[in-house]
Amino acid sequence: MKQPPRTRGTLDRPDCTLHYEVTGEGPAIVFAHGLGGNHMSWYQQVAHFAPKHTCVTFAHRGFFPSTMPPGGPDPAAYAADLAALVAHLRLGDHRIVAQSMGGWTSVEYALTKPAGLKAIVLAATTGTLNPKGIPAEYLPRLAAWEAESGPALAGFAAAGIHPAGGARMAAEQPAMHLLYKHIDDQNATLDKNALRMKLMHGRTRAPGELAGAACPVLMLANDEDMVIPPVALEAVAAVNANASFAHIPAAGHSGYFERPALFNSIVESFLSGTV
Repeated sequence: MKQPPRTRGTLDRPDCTLHYEVTGEGPAIVFAHGLGGNHMSWYQQVAHFAPKHTCVTFAHRGFFPSTMPPGGPDPAAYAADLAALVAHLRLGDHRIVAQSMGGWTSVEYALTKPAGLKAIVLAATTGTLNPKGIPAEYLPRLAAWEAESGPALAGFAAAGIHPAGGARMAAEQPAMHLLYKHIDDQNATLDKNALRMKLMHGRTRAPGELAGAACPVLMLANDEDMVIPPVALEAVAAVNANASFAHIPAAGHSGYFERPALFNSIVESFLSGTV
């Protein structure tokens, strides 16, 4: 069986160099990874979509093999990096699939109303939209999640479980859990705590501002996520006419990695209606 074409490249930015890969041919999908990953995180999505799509993966600034800007990566620069990559590759019409940290990139990019943007999937993320701003009827569920999340994450740390994997992945798919750690290890020199603080400080937008994105949005939550509250994604979808909500059961923060077949099916169905 002939494999989809694949190329690798770099894009120079004013203060760093971005690494990217392009696999396949057809309507373009750009994948924006989370804090625990890089361009490699999406291998199960690229293999699925590349026979019919141009799949673009990249490593955010400061994430290997992209280079580290002075002072470390600033999420405020992510959207401009994405816009530069889309222009560099001359993608024209394109869709974005973002996970966790990639939501900061994608929400801000979408709110600039870039030409050619057809759809966004926000998986396990609200990006720069503040979860605390969701409607009052959702706040008791958010409080319950917060009460559960802290002890769960502490338990993960004590047991050597990656928080973006979760207890179920570690128990049921130990090889996948280890692979996730291996990918994350490539960014061992990155100050994740400092970057995480920048991300939290960047949650300045009201949930309803997502309506400013001139395209359909899918909010895709994972039921056992202890990093980003699933209820926040549900609430954001409820207050934005351009957004819909779906969820993956029996999955932690990285449902795309843990339950790839279901994740790919949900995303494929959503994107098929946004051509």
